[in-house]
Amino acid sequence: MKYFIKVFGCQMNQSDAERIATFLEKYKIKPAASIDAADFVIFVTCGVRQSAEDRVYGQINNIKKKSPEKKAILTGCLAHRKDVQRRLKDKVDLYFPISDFQTFENWLIENYLEIGNWKLEIPAQKKYSQQCNSYLSIDPKHTNAFQAFVPVMTGCNNFCAYCVVPYARGREYSRPAEDILKEVKDLIGKGYKEIMLLGQNVNSYKSPKTNFPKLLHLIEKIPGNFWLTFLTSHPKDMSDELIGTIVKSKKICEYISLPAQSGDNEILLKMNRKYSVEHYKSLIKKIRAAYKKYQPDIFPSISTDIIVGFPSETKKQFENSAKLLREMKFDMAYIAQYSPRPETAAWRLKDSVSKKEKARREKVLTDILSKTALENNKKYVGKIVEVLVDKRITSSPQKYIAHTRTQKKVIFLYNKKITVGSFAKVKITKAKAFGLEGEIS
Repeated sequence: MKYFIKVFGCQMNQSDAERIATFLEKYKIKPAASIDAADFVIFVTCGVRQSAEDRVYGQINNIKKKSPEKKAILTGCLAHRKDVQRRLKDKVDLYFPISDFQTFENWLIENYLEIGNWKLEIPAQKKYSQQCNSYLSIDPKHTNAFQAFVPVMTGCNNFCAYCVVPYARGREYSRPAEDILKEVKDLIGKGYKEIMLLGQNVNSYKSPKTNFPKLLHLIEKIPGNFWLTFLTSHPKDMSDELIGTIVKSKKICEYISLPAQSGDNEILLKMNRKYSVEHYKSLIKKIRAAYKKYQPDIFPSISTDIIVGFPSETKKQFENSAKLLREMKFDMAYIAQYSPRPETAAWRLKDSVSKKEKARREKVLTDILSKTALENNKKYVGKIVEVLVDKRITSSPQKYIAHTRTQKKVIFLYNKKITVGSFAKVKITKAKAFGLEGEIS
C-alpha cells in the first residue's frame, strides 16, 4: 500500500505533510514516487487564493478521470468548506481537518484493514485526538536533510477581513516551549543547519512563562552551528523586546517578513489589520536603526505582503501602497491580487476592482520592487557572505545554488565538489533584482 502527498501553499502546509508522512509510516504504508504509483493521494490544501484552490480542483478532476479507483483525501484550508465538498462530490473520499488524525485513522482502518495478502499494521498507541497538541506532537518525517520546519503555533485570532485561516485552522494554539526545544535539539543533533519556526502569526506565540522573544532566546542557547529563522510576523506583535532579541542575536538570521497588506489606512481598517501605515513604517525604521546600532555591518532583509484590489480600493488608495513600497525599499514583496474567500468578512463586500485593473496594479508594484530589490542587492557586490548550499545545478557540475542569511538566492561557481547542506563563504560578484552571483572565497 502506497500514498502520495501533494502540498499546496505555504511552509506550514509542508510541515503538516511531514507529520502526515510520519503518521502513515506507523501503519507501514509507504510513500509512492509519483501520483500514478500511489493507492491514495492526500491533498494538503491552501484556500488563501482562488488560484491555489483552482489547482486543487484541476488535479483531483484529472486523477479521477485517469484513475477512478484511486482514492483522494483532502485536508488543509479547503477541507471544512461545504461548497468545496459539493463541488468535489463523488471525487474526494475523505475530508479531515489537519488536527483530526483520529478521523483519518478510522478511515484507514475501514478501507485498508486487509487487502489480498497485505494487512494494515495498527500501532499499539494508535489514537490521535482532535486537538492541536496531539497533531503537533507527531515527529515529522522531514523531506530535507539540512533545513527543517518547526511549527510553534497554529491558528489565528486576528480575523483579517480577507483571510480564511481562523475558520480553517481555528483559534491560536501555542505548543509548549519544552516540546519545541526538544524538537530543535534533536534536529541540531542530527546536523540540521537551518531551523525555521512557523506559525500563521508566529510572533504572537505564548506559552506559560514564555513569549516569542524568550522562545528565540532559549533556542539560541542550544549548542551548535545553525541558523534560526521564522515566518510570519504580524505588525501588531512586533514588540521592542522582539526587535532587540533579533538584532542582538548571532544565530537569528537577518531576515524579517512583516506583511503590510496595504499602504492606505482606510483599507487597513476595512481589512481589520489593527495598525496604521504610520505605525508600520515606524516598525521598519526601528528594525533598521536597531541593526545599525548593534550590527552595523549587516544588511537586514525585510519582506512584506501586499494585496491589490481589495474591495473598494480606489486608484488613490492603491497609490499609497505604491508609495509605501518606494519609501520602505523592501528586499522582497509577495504581491497578490485580491480574491474573495468564502466565510470571510470581505466575502460580503462587492469585488469592485476588475481583474484587468488588479493585474495592472500588481505589475506597478512588481516594477517598484524590482528597482528597490536591485538597489539593496548591489550593496552585496564585493562582500564575502556566508551561504547555505541548497543544491548543485545538474546541467553544470561546477555551479551551485545557495542562499544567504538574508534569504537571498546565490548562484556560484566552484571547480571542486562541495557538500549540499553545508555552509560556505562566497564573494558576491554580481547583483540582480532577485538574486546574487558569486564565487567561492
